Amino acid sequence: MLTANDPSRKSWLSVSQDSDFPIQNIPFGVFLPEDDFTTIGTRIGNTAIDLSALHQLGYLDGIVLPEDVFLQDTLNDFITLGRPVWRQVRNKIAEIFDEKNDILKNNTEHREQILFPIEEVQMLLPVFIQDYTDFYSSMEHAMNVGIMFRGKENALMPNWKHLPVGYHGRSSSIIVSGEDIHRPVGQMKPADADEPVFGPSKLLDFELEMGFITTDGKHLGERITTEEAEDYIFGMVLFNDWSARDIQAWEYVPLGPFLGKNFASSISPWVVTLDAMEPFRVESPKQDPTPLPYLQTEGKRTFDINLQTFIQPENSTESKVCESNFKYLYWNISQQLAHHTVNGCNINAGDMMASGTISGPEKENFGSMLELSWRGAHTITLDDGSERKFINDGDTVIMRGYCKNDDVRIGFGEVTSKVLPAIL
Repeated sequence: MLTANDPSRKSWLSVSQDSDFPIQNIPFGVFLPEDDFTTIGTRIGNTAIDLSALHQLGYLDGIVLPEDVFLQDTLNDFITLGRPVWRQVRNKIAEIFDEKNDILKNNTEHREQILFPIEEVQMLLPVFIQDYTDFYSSMEHAMNVGIMFRGKENALMPNWKHLPVGYHGRSSSIIVSGEDIHRPVGQMKPADADEPVFGPSKLLDFELEMGFITTDGKHLGERITTEEAEDYIFGMVLFNDWSARDIQAWEYVPLGPFLGKNFASSISPWVVTLDAMEPFRVESPKQDPTPLPYLQTEGKRTFDINLQTFIQPENSTESKVCESNFKYLYWNISQQLAHHTVNGCNINAGDMMASGTISGPEKENFGSMLELSWRGAHTITLDDGSERKFINDGDTVIMRGYCKNDDVRIGFGEVTSKVLPAIL
C-alpha cells in the first residue's frame, strides 16, 4: 500500500504550503553535508534527511536492506532492490516523520545526526548513469521543428506516429543542477558561406525535458512490455538537454546529434518516484494510427506535471519564457521503455531516458528557444527589457516542475545552470 501518499498526513518538520517536498513526496538524492561524508538522503520541506544515519540508528528496522545501502555515493545499489523495497522505505519514512510520531522528534541527539538544513548540504549527481537515451516524443515539438525545416506538408517523418523516435546520447556529460556549462564550440556552416567555419556556437538553446531512471532490466535478448514497464522505472527528474542548434544543423546528416548535444545535459538532484506521482495520473493523447500491439497501453499511463522555464540574465531577475506540461507527450514512458527493449536491449540501474523537448499546442508551451523565436525570426523580450533569440553568455536557465491537485502538491525542485563563455 502507498501509505506515504496519504494526503491528510502532516509532518512534524516545517513544510510551507507551496513546498515541492511535502511528506507525501519523499524523493531520493545524494548529498554532502558540511564537512561530512557523502550520503543518500531524502527531503521534507527544507530539511535534508540522512538515510544512512536513519538506517544505522535503527529507524528502518523491519525492512530487509543491505547494511551499507545508504552509505554509497550514488542511488544505484538502492535502485537495484526493486519497487517493493522503494515503497517500504517511503512508507517507513512517512511514518517516522508523521506529526503523530514522537520517537525521533523527541530524540535531540539522533535529530542532530539525521537532519540538516537544505542550504547546508551540497547536492550531487544522484545516480551513476551508465547509458543515456534521448527520445523525441512530443508531437507539437516534432511538428514545429518539421515545419521550420521541411514545411507543413512534410513536418512529421513517416515513422513518427508509429514508434518513439530516439537516439543514444552521451552519459558522461550529464551534470547535476548548479553546475555551470561553457558555450560549446565546433563546426558550423553559415547560410551564406560555401565552407564550414569553426568557433563558439551562436545558437545555444535549452530543451525542456524530463528524464526517467531505470532499475536493472531483464537479460540480454528479453523485452520489457508496456504492462510491466513501470516496475522497471525508479523515478523522474527535470532534464535540460542543452543544444547547439548551428553545430547540430551541420553535423546531423546522416547519423543524427553528436557535438551539438553531447557537451552537457543538466538534471535536477532529487529523484521523485512514480509512487509519489500516483495521484496525478492522466491519459495520454489519443494515438492515431493505433500503435502496433507491443506499444499499446491502457488506462492513465502518463502524469500531469506542470513545467516552466526561466531565463535569468547576469545580475538581473528571472523571466518565465515557457510553460508546458508532461501530459502533452504523444509517447508515454511505458511505450518508450517497451520500444527501447523490444529488440532485447538490456537496461541497467541508473540508466537515464529523456523525453525529448516537451512542447504544447500554444506558443507559450514551446519548450525551446528554437520554437519560441521560430528559428531566430522573432525576439523574446525578458522582464528586464533585454531581448533573446537564443541563450547568451551569463544567462542562467532555470527549469521547475510540479504536480498539484486539490489535496497536495508534489514537485521536482529545479534544475539550473549558467552559461559561461566558450573555451577556445
